[in-house]
Amino acid sequence: MTEAQNIRALDLAKALRGHWVQPDLQMRERATWRCVCISENFFKSYEVATALENRSHKVRYSDTVENGSIIFSLSGVAFLLMDAKKCFMSAEETFLAKIEKFINIHRNSFLVLSAALHGPEEWKLMFRIQQRFLGSNLRILPVHNTINAINLMCTIAKITSKPHIDSICYRMITTKAYIIEQSPVWKTLQKIKLSSDTFNPN
Repeated sequence: MTEAQNIRALDLAKALRGHWVQPDLQMRERATWRCVCISENFFKSYEVATALENRSHKVRYSDTVENGSIIFSLSGVAFLLMDAKKCFMSAEETFLAKIEKFINIHRNSFLVLSAALHGPEEWKLMFRIQQRFLGSNLRILPVHNTINAINLMCTIAKITSKPHIDSICYRMITTKAYIIEQSPVWKTLQKIKLSSDTFNPN
């Protein structure tokens, strides 16, 4: 952050002291969040689709979507649902190839790995997947059941869609500005700068 940006951020923090949030953003956040979810036909008879519809989301089915995946249209975030037991029963290269295809298609991607209990074997599986795709855009979400998965997916999709992402960025900027304003390090740097300006012959 440049000096000019810091000054503007400090001015903003002073104007918005008390963690005040724009009224229109508050009203938007109170509104029920709904989204169109795109899934493949495999999910039609599964709890996942029913749970999403029960939350007033619209589920659309497409044969072109990767098997086991759900895409939230408002945020563009994609989730690949996999069962840990099925991974253990299949060849490692099979499910790793499926994950690789998924992350190559979707830039903002999450692997939702489901298991009733995440014991040593499940954590080893997640570690192998992380090792294989280290440096990629894949993030792993360990879940225990459908409700757990839906809660996580909806939360992530909501906070990465407009206007919620704008509200979060706004709050982060004001919080950062407030921290800088209250920081003793920043005050010391200001004093040093003032002192150096005093002795600057130019």
